[in-house]
Amino acid sequence: MSLEGRNAVVTGGGSGIGRACAVVLAGKGASVAVWDLNGEGAEETVAMVRDAGGKGIAIEANCAETGAIAGAAERTRTELGPVTVLVNNAGITKYVAFVEMTEDNWDETIEIDLKGPFLVTKAIIADMLEAGWGRIVNISSSGMQSGSPNMAHYLAAKGGVLGFTRALAAEFAGTGITVNNVPPGFIDTPLMRRNIADPAEVAKSMPMKRPGRPEDIAHAVAYLASEEAAYVTGHTLSVNGGRYFG
Repeated sequence: MSLEGRNAVVTGGGSGIGRACAVVLAGKGASVAVWDLNGEGAEETVAMVRDAGGKGIAIEANCAETGAIAGAAERTRTELGPVTVLVNNAGITKYVAFVEMTEDNWDETIEIDLKGPFLVTKAIIADMLEAGWGRIVNISSSGMQSGSPNMAHYLAAKGGVLGFTRALAAEFAGTGITVNNVPPGFIDTPLMRRNIADPAEVAKSMPMKRPGRPEDIAHAVAYLASEEAAYVTGHTLSVNGGRYFG
């Protein structure tokens, strides 16, 4: 599954799943622009990309702010060239009971987790249309499919990402652009550890008896970004260790 000659953008690539996606895509031959609000984290990811022999650039950007996205896209095109692989990974997760949830909680999550992918995709898709080839992979959440308490705002946003994925897949199916969705299961990331101190202990009740690794998601993303997945679009590729089926 070679991605030689492809330029990729990974949002939220400064840690966790986004970092793994950037490193794995680079390992397949893609040049990778790592966009993250945490500029230091983005630089660390790019150092890992380069240590593995890949090419990457780090861009500090708020992936839910139009001006920042436009600047990041311009710099990416200048330094790497047109973008034909996009991984919309940037997002936030905050557990809040619904009766305690504020309008600000709701708006912040929708802004970053749903509006962000819309804005980033708008800024990038012209490159794909011009090339007649593109891969968009949106990262959603397994909770979107199974439901989860204290996450109404987050799962509403991620459910929107699923609808966004299917709408774009249908709209651009004849252009050489595919649009797919990966909902991670229980993945051991720094973001998860802010809410769960010992993911390995929690995972003992799950079919595979272990939490997922960021690389488990990254390899699914790399497949969907490849030429081998040219006839796959509008698809939800669940990576959850058998936690649920469907």
